[in-house]
Amino acid sequence: MAKALILGGATGLLGQALTAELTHRGWQVATLGRGDGNLLDPHFLQASIDATLPDVIFNTVAWTAVDDAEDHPDEACVLNRTLPDSLARIVATGNGFLMHISTDFIFGGRNDSPRKEEDRPHPASVYASTKLAGEQAVMTILPERSCIVRTAWLFGPGRKNFVDTIIAACKKRDAINVVHDQVGSPTYTRDLAQWCAILAEKRANGIWHAVNSGQASWCDLACEAVTLAGESCRVEPINSSQWPQKAKRPTFSVLDNTKLATLLGKPPRPWTQALREYIFGAYLSVDHKGGAC
Repeated sequence: MAKALILGGATGLLGQALTAELTHRGWQVATLGRGDGNLLDPHFLQASIDATLPDVIFNTVAWTAVDDAEDHPDEACVLNRTLPDSLARIVATGNGFLMHISTDFIFGGRNDSPRKEEDRPHPASVYASTKLAGEQAVMTILPERSCIVRTAWLFGPGRKNFVDTIIAACKKRDAINVVHDQVGSPTYTRDLAQWCAILAEKRANGIWHAVNSGQASWCDLACEAVTLAGESCRVEPINSSQWPQKAKRPTFSVLDNTKLATLLGKPPRPWTQALREYIFGAYLSVDHKGGAC
């Protein structure tokens, strides 16, 4: 029986999905989070790993407060760069494997083509820069026994996410404004957890883009979620300039998942299909009311 240690596995959006998926696949799963101790203390981290002796460590922990990272760059760097660096150094002393979760945000700049694994990153925020630094640390220290999984725009059960926020807002208002000029790859955490499990079981090293197929703006995603949930709220498109944020967001960060599709033997399912499964399971028990957008 393979053993997994999932950082963020008890409370994280992806971590919870990974814990459920690996357990279902017959893995022996342990979780480790900031509530268990100081993950940034090398001695605590080493002791925790020694206590579980995992075959694979999955790191889903990160500083994800994108705007706050602009005000707290050192703290963001410690969590997004120093932690994966420490994990890689610990794994390098044994025979284990490290899977580190990264982000589409590393692709700033202007482009209108889906980003491939080998494309040059252009981080445009503190969050993006520190996440890229985490990738680079892992690949430098542990190139043959690590997997960098870049993903994007997560939704799924277990923790509040963009889809939940939109549906909750629409239950209180007649209309909401959502940015339409940022385009990415909406991704269902249960699908992502399956892909991560397959990558881990195959010890697929290197960089992988793991997202549902298709692309959308935040407005597209909101509109589809509202319609599927049967809410009558209107979704009004606005420009990013009308919703100012401290950290710069990528305008187009769609990830090309061809490499993953080749491994799976088929393309990942469309994000619209995955979103339907999530909303029908989370919000609709029996009847589905038709919504408008």
